[in-house]
Amino acid sequence: MRSVDDLDVRGRRVLLRCDLNVPLDLTGTGEITDDGRIRASLPVIRKLSDRGARVIVLAHLGRPKGATFDERAAGGPSLRPVAARLGELLGRPVALAADVAGPSAGDTASGLADGDVALGENVRFEPAETSKDDPERAELARTWARLGELYVGDGFGAVHRKHASVYDLPALLPHAAGDLVLEEVAVLRQLTTDPARPFVVVLGGKKPSDKLAVIGNLLNLADRILICGGMGYTFLAARGCEVGNSVLEADQIPAVKAVMTDAERRGVELVLPVDLVVATHFAPDAEHAVVPVTEIPPDWEGMDAGPRTRELFAAKLADAKTVFWNGPAGVFEFPAFAAGTRAVAEAISRVDALTVVGGGDSAAAIRALGIGEDAFGHVSTGGGASLEYLEGKALPGLVALEADP
Repeated sequence: MRSVDDLDVRGRRVLLRCDLNVPLDLTGTGEITDDGRIRASLPVIRKLSDRGARVIVLAHLGRPKGATFDERAAGGPSLRPVAARLGELLGRPVALAADVAGPSAGDTASGLADGDVALGENVRFEPAETSKDDPERAELARTWARLGELYVGDGFGAVHRKHASVYDLPALLPHAAGDLVLEEVAVLRQLTTDPARPFVVVLGGKKPSDKLAVIGNLLNLADRILICGGMGYTFLAARGCEVGNSVLEADQIPAVKAVMTDAERRGVELVLPVDLVVATHFAPDAEHAVVPVTEIPPDWEGMDAGPRTRELFAAKLADAKTVFWNGPAGVFEFPAFAAGTRAVAEAISRVDALTVVGGGDSAAAIRALGIGEDAFGHVSTGGGASLEYLEGKALPGLVALEADP
């Protein structure tokens, strides 16, 4: 892939695809609750601006509903708070177009001076952005291509999507990968080619169905896999444990059993929780208790890893030479159930090795818990993209950037 440094950008309009899909407070304020992805995009935005490019940022936010642009735009979410925050971080205003690829976007792009930065509205307001119909996506990409002269792909969190702004647009303009994408790919290649050993993987999150394929591929790479969070209850059920009202994908139990058998056959250590923090119901102030995994009350639900599990996981991480972590160990958003995720994060931060936090909720968790990102070797901006890369899939956005410009 070509780098931004290989492009002559001065005085030219650069369409820059970023991942600015930040969480918003949906209780009424609409404020950004974690600006990590905006901050991660700043280096390439500043680099282009400092070199005299006229930067037009393309980004998505959430998954707008509706069959038309008007329906989706009416229901939001708009990138307005993102534009405001980006302007604050850059120290100058960032214009926001009123549409995605229409007259306002055109006027905004043509009105830029050298070094200016503007933002188009949420690309997913256009149904064609996420369409499975190739000609429909291509038409939207052609509209964008008329607004710019160069394309830079720096939204790693979206490169696993075959979307118009990620896959189709690069084919129409001279293009390069942003520094963030290049850094992400370099780290993931380290994990998948010749990782220092022991290579320990920590996987959490809600559903095993989201991660069984990546676990299957990691059995070829990892020495030890630690399972926690919501997905752990299906693994415990596969071992015959009663899991009460905990998150459970009963239909995945046969597949989980097959993974466990394969891990044993390959000599990969699969580590499950030994105790849990369980609660009467899903609420921040719910009555809760610590129980062994074999004694979960039938009408209670698992909310966090227990103290013995935290100690076990820390011990299993202590000798690691490579670590990849994706998915929290519990409901870290509730303080009463954040200790497991904090323990995992702190144990990984103490490892003297390549430590990779695989984006998504894991990255949000370390920021929410006040653990500095500099405590880890690399904090990814793309949870799903990281997992699909580790699964061995070809990611459409990377395929597009690797193609000859």
